[in-house]
Amino acid sequence: QVQLAESGGGLAQAAGSLTLTCSASEGSLNTYAIGWFRQVPGKGREFVACISRVNEIIQYRDSVKDRFRISRDIARNTVQLQMNALRPEDTAVYYCAARIAVTGSENPSHYPYWGQGTQVTVSS
Repeated sequence: QVQLAESGGGLAQAAGSLTLTCSASEGSLNTYAIGWFRQVPGKGREFVACISRVNEIIQYRDSVKDRFRISRDIARNTVQLQMNALRPEDTAVYYCAARIAVTGSENPSHYPYWGQGTQVTVSS
């Protein structure tokens, strides 16, 4: 069973950048499709991006498509979410999630493994 952990969150100004990293303390991320989700208080988890286990099939939610980039570092056993041109509405707790499938999914219920989340706050 994979154990996930997110890092790299923090405070950024609008138009700034942050890079989130999803790592595994146990298991290999390279055998899972990985998704990034975010959540604000009082709302459900919202899909941000996902990357397939092989062939790097990638999906983004429309509002981040031209600003965020998801990538897999096989050697480091990590998946990163590079976030550029940040907006105050990107403020949320960001989670990475893993599922035993070739492709990722926009549905959070399709992921059995989750990290604890990392806070991202974007000031205007």
